[in-house]
Amino acid sequence: MTTVAPQPVRPVAPPGRSLWHTVSPLFVAVLSAAAVAAMYHVFVQTSLGQAVDTTAMLGGDVSHPRVTDVLDRALQYTHLTLLALVCVLAAAFGVIQRRLDLAIGAFVLVVAANLTTQLLKSGLARPDLDGNPLPNSFPSGHVTAAASVAFVLVLVFPRALRGTIGLVGAGYVAVVAIATVWADWHRPSDAVAALLVVLACGALVVWAVRLRRAAGVRPLHLPNKLVMVVLAITGAVTAAAGGLGLLTVALTERGSPDLVSGQFAFLTGAAGIVACVAGTFIMWVRLTADEPPAGRPVPGGTK
Repeated sequence: MTTVAPQPVRPVAPPGRSLWHTVSPLFVAVLSAAAVAAMYHVFVQTSLGQAVDTTAMLGGDVSHPRVTDVLDRALQYTHLTLLALVCVLAAAFGVIQRRLDLAIGAFVLVVAANLTTQLLKSGLARPDLDGNPLPNSFPSGHVTAAASVAFVLVLVFPRALRGTIGLVGAGYVAVVAIATVWADWHRPSDAVAALLVVLACGALVVWAVRLRRAAGVRPLHLPNKLVMVVLAITGAVTAAAGGLGLLTVALTERGSPDLVSGQFAFLTGAAGIVACVAGTFIMWVRLTADEPPAGRPVPGGTK
């Protein structure tokens, strides 16, 4: 009787494993850094960019008492001591959940993002092209601090909660960023650049974590769909409004500077900030969505 030789079993590629999965965070980091450089060139080194940016900052005369109370409280509660405490607790939570790599990554993210912002703010020159001889404020330290804390919470908490925490964190960061413009502390470009700095540093952290776990096998998990839909719709609407508003303000600055009000410019800057917050948090929630649940070992790899 003739026997059929068994066919060799071909190795099956681990689910969710690909070169793109490993290097995509690095790609996000490079794009974010390039966007920061582009914003600096447009809104700091050109006269039109400075004029549009400063007009948006000076137009934040909001008279609604409840709105101003929210903005004022957002600034009051965004200080280094409180943010440092939140970061320490987040890192401790990562250690308790046996996620030492994410705890270390959270610490690196906060330090790298805030240090980068301070180095850029002190090292970059701001020529006086708009008649406001103020020192450089690009990027915003307050927005960097708020965004880095929100990113850390998304990173260290269990995967099931990351979408919800990301949505809440996006709301908090948006309020803080708009509040810095309303208080005449920062221009809209300062806030947007700070968000991009935090995203770049966070993406590098995720890249390092994925390199460390390259031998592990795990399925990919998509982030919370409802959260992504809410952020995507918010980002799309505010991006459209901010883009049209920016074009209008830029054209009037070239022709008739008094054609639109300062409040219109402020609302345009606020819309652009919200759009950038939504976009950065979509990227961050997506980058962190497929990490293994806290405390669960990765087969064939490390915890």
